[in-house]
Order: sequence, then structure tokens, then C-alpha cells
Amino acid sequence: MTGGGAAERRESVTAAAGGTADRLPLADRGSVADGLALADRLSLADWRRRVTELFAEVRAMAADDPARAHARWREVRDHLFRAHPQSPVPVDRRATFRGKYWPYDPAVRFAAAVEPAHAPAAGALAPALSNSGSEMLAFTAIGAVTIPFSTGERRLSVFWMEGYSGGLFLPFRDATNGTETYGAGRYLLDTAKGADLGGDPERGTLILDFNFAFQPSCAFDPRWACPLAPPENRLDVEVRAGERLA
Repeated sequence: MTGGGAAERRESVTAAAGGTADRLPLADRGSVADGLALADRLSLADWRRRVTELFAEVRAMAADDPARAHARWREVRDHLFRAHPQSPVPVDRRATFRGKYWPYDPAVRFAAAVEPAHAPAAGALAPALSNSGSEMLAFTAIGAVTIPFSTGERRLSVFWMEGYSGGLFLPFRDATNGTETYGAGRYLLDTAKGADLGGDPERGTLILDFNFAFQPSCAFDPRWACPLAPPENRLDVEVRAGERLA
């Protein structure tokens, strides 16, 4: 999902807003020291709470019926994008918003083992992923997963977001970008924002279900700034699952 995601932010909001996708101040509704309206902060907290609750429900439901969980995710996600003040969809388009998704495909749901990344050199700075805006956010590559697509295995790096509250982050690009999906790619995990399908820490696995792949907020409004998939996460195959634009 995550409109208002932790890895995304408005270009016009300062770092004092917490490095998140906070919205513009509502000056007439009570302000705080950094200029961001109190009402806006409470609304953002509510957005995050609802997304976290949705993914908790989806994880529980998917244990028995992933397709039903996917339908529930789509239903609640579309409602939030239409009705919530923190929706990344521009206000004049919210009332008629209806997400577009490929039908659920069980062949692109995986329990993938995370292979650890090589330890960085002592004193090395966390790398920054490219961003659709001017700011750069630091991430650490903590490992990689091998995805057994029907067309052959592909590898994707898994990142940990530095600062903020931390969290797993997995952006990717594929051959549908620019035609059926957002040109800069989609996200599969953004756990700092609650977009987390689960896993088994004892086995070192993550649930990666491409049916839940979603566009970053900048796909809906260029005023959002979003970190982009690095070269190693650019797939040479079409992933015709999850959210699409056309």
C-alpha cells in the first residue's frame, strides 16, 4: 500500500516533520513548533495505524486464503485512498478513485530465504537510494532473496531503512514499468509503514507476494518524493501482479 509511507515524503515538508510523507500544514487547525498542524499529525498517525491494522488482518487471513486476503487488502486500500485525508491521491480525484490490480496469481507468492549481505567496511556510510525528489534517504543492504519465477530465478536486494523507525524495504522495477505500472517501479515491502506480509525469523525467510506490490505515492502525485529501486533490483521480466496503473 502505503500512501504516506515512511520511505516517502512531500518535498515541501521539512525534516522536522519526522522524515515521513507528512502532508502540508493546516494552519487554521492548531499548529506545533515546526509548523506542521497538530490535526495533520494526528491524521497521519491514524493513517499509519489503519495501514498497520490492515496488514495484520491480511497476514492472518493469508495463512488460510491468500486470494481472500488480497481482495480484503484491495477493498480497504481503495477506501483509504478515497476517503482518508492522508491519501496520496490529489483531493480532486479522490471521490472517484478506484485502484487497478491484476487478478490474484498464487504462482507469485513465495517464502523466500534472505541471504545475508557482506558486512560493510568499518566506518562506511549507509548508501542512499535514488529518490524521485531532491532528498536522499540512507539504507543498508542487509541481504538478498532469490525469487523462483516461472521464467527463471531472479535476485533482489533487501534493505534496512536507516533513521526514522528503521524497517525492511524492498523496491523493485520490472518490464511492465512505464506501460502498465509506474515508470520508476513499485514496492513489495515497507515495514516501517506496516506493509509487511510476514515471515519466519528462525528460518530467515520473508513472505514475498507480488500480488501485493504497490505503486509509491509519487505515482499518484509528483509532490511526493519516493526512494527508487537500485540497479540490482531491476528485473528483466514482466511481473503482471499487484497494483497497476493501466
